[in-house]
Amino acid sequence: MKRLRIALGVAFLVCVTLLLCGLWPRQLSWAGTLQFLPSLLALNLAVIAALLLLTLLFGRIYCSVICPLGVFQDAFYALRVRLFKKRRQSFSPEKKGLRYGVFVLFCVLLLCGVQAVIALVAPYSVYGRMVRTVLCIAEGSAWTVPFLTVSLVALLSFLLVALLAFFGGRTWCNTVCPVGTLLGFFSRFAVLRPVIDTKKCVSCGKCERGCKSSCIDIKNKRIDYSRCVDCFDCLSDCKFGALKYRFAWRRTAGADADDQPVDAGRRRFLAGSALLVGASVSARAKAAAGESVPSSPRPVPPGAGSRERFFNKCTACQVCVTACPNGVLRPSTDLKHLMQPEMFFDKGYCRPECNACSLVCPTDAIRPFAREQKADMHWGYATVDLTHCVVNTDGVHCGNCARHCPVGAIRMVLPEGGSRKVPAVDAERCIGCGACEHLCPAKGAAIRVVGREIQR
Repeated sequence: MKRLRIALGVAFLVCVTLLLCGLWPRQLSWAGTLQFLPSLLALNLAVIAALLLLTLLFGRIYCSVICPLGVFQDAFYALRVRLFKKRRQSFSPEKKGLRYGVFVLFCVLLLCGVQAVIALVAPYSVYGRMVRTVLCIAEGSAWTVPFLTVSLVALLSFLLVALLAFFGGRTWCNTVCPVGTLLGFFSRFAVLRPVIDTKKCVSCGKCERGCKSSCIDIKNKRIDYSRCVDCFDCLSDCKFGALKYRFAWRRTAGADADDQPVDAGRRRFLAGSALLVGASVSARAKAAAGESVPSSPRPVPPGAGSRERFFNKCTACQVCVTACPNGVLRPSTDLKHLMQPEMFFDKGYCRPECNACSLVCPTDAIRPFAREQKADMHWGYATVDLTHCVVNTDGVHCGNCARHCPVGAIRMVLPEGGSRKVPAVDAERCIGCGACEHLCPAKGAAIRVVGREIQR
């Protein structure tokens, strides 16, 4: 079972990594869809129900197989075992105040619209940020201004998660990660679990020392199932056959713990769970109602519906940034929408025939659309500042923006008393592709694309 878990975990990690690298986005989009928090924000009820059912049946298999950050942590823990040849973990009681406090704080911030908290602690977003930074380093763009924030945060995240995994196993999953805390509640009632046979156990402590979640209390012959990630290391460690993965519904290893009182930490957890679901529903409801936020000069991807909806659902996982073949999507440096993608047109423009970003978004922040639909979508409009136009600054005939507009929204007109034609934009016809800004010889100073609050 341990070997099967490792094989499946590596397979999922490879698929998610290839998706985040922009390879085979259509074929591998399912790997992003199966991530828990993106599915929750997208209100993908089928995936949420399937993952909760999986946890109720088999425990926190999700954290050891499907979650890329979980497999990433296992790799660093395995490195420690290789280097030191010994595993010196010991049982530590659940830090309920810290664990549930972080979870409730996460839910409250999410409910208040502080989306940056998702980008900082959500496992899929953390791993996506790491992969994107490696790609940026390979491209030589990691330390440019748009990606500087992502690169630095990714580096700090990498160091924190890697060190915690190296020295403490699954400390991040069982203390900080909101998905781990949520699934930990359901895993308490899992049908199949590792169980200690008290008659065969000789209290050698090998399973406790090898437990990466520090959840095996060999003294009392108990397992904290809320923190167990079903790695199955303990099954192979026990040489006396005292640990078995079997049907154990309504039982606790080594003792009948059903009569234990429900503690305040669980109550706080349940309250936090309600907040998390409420936050998702609230964000979706506000987006559907078309509530507006203070405008930003940059548009968000087509298919978002509105800026409010997009920023409420986006987890800043960077998968759309990687998938964009034209280099248009980049992480925002605005503190309110930190690391969430916006559109920049200095390297390219959003081609009317491209729908790559809509195929890979796991949270439905960018709704899928067909290529032929894009020509009818309006996500921004161009504005002209004639004081910077080369027609006036250099005294030349240009018209570059009008010639390259794919929808004919820009035409050259002769102003009263003028000798050279200048661009005029039909904002209602403009879709916001950015071809004009990208090809403007004034480097976007004369013509700039503004994002629509509500897309058409």
